Amino acid sequence: MSRSPATVLLAVGGGIAAYKSAVICSRLVQQQYEVRVVMTRSAEQFVGSATFAALSGQPVGTESAPTDRYPTGAHIELAKDLDLMVVAPATANLIGKFANGIADDLASTIYLQRSCPVLLAPAMSASMWSKSAVQRNCKQLEEDGCDFVGPEEGWLSCRATGAGRMSEPDSIVERVFALLR
Repeated sequence: MSRSPATVLLAVGGGIAAYKSAVICSRLVQQQYEVRVVMTRSAEQFVGSATFAALSGQPVGTESAPTDRYPTGAHIELAKDLDLMVVAPATANLIGKFANGIADDLASTIYLQRSCPVLLAPAMSASMWSKSAVQRNCKQLEEDGCDFVGPEEGWLSCRATGAGRMSEPDSIVERVFALLR
């Protein structure tokens, strides 16, 4: 069996935009990418891990602790041989953890473990997106070499219009293709 064009880790944060991440996963798999998925606990409140397991064809990572499948820890084994880490939705929580080196769940631990580029697709309310702390954290991540796609302006789940809407899956997938060329 030949190696897929690339190996992408899709980290799904806890926000309503998590449903869009299922489309991202599907589009990448259809292009023969190996997609590994990790979900935060709060992401599982929006989309079930069974959805991503079915779309990716692989078990979904949710815990960092060693298991029979990941004897050295999921954060080490899932970060091996990655070409790109995509975080969608990149919540204010995950952005803050990444910017400040906090590793208290599988997604944030993989962020620190990985050696590949990172693409973040922010998603949050306009009020959250406009906060100085969030903007400061994004600036830090840009300085650390992370790439961003979005957020866009539009209808938000809080029943308001503004900046903070996660980019559409096709835009994110196109950015993935561009970064991996």
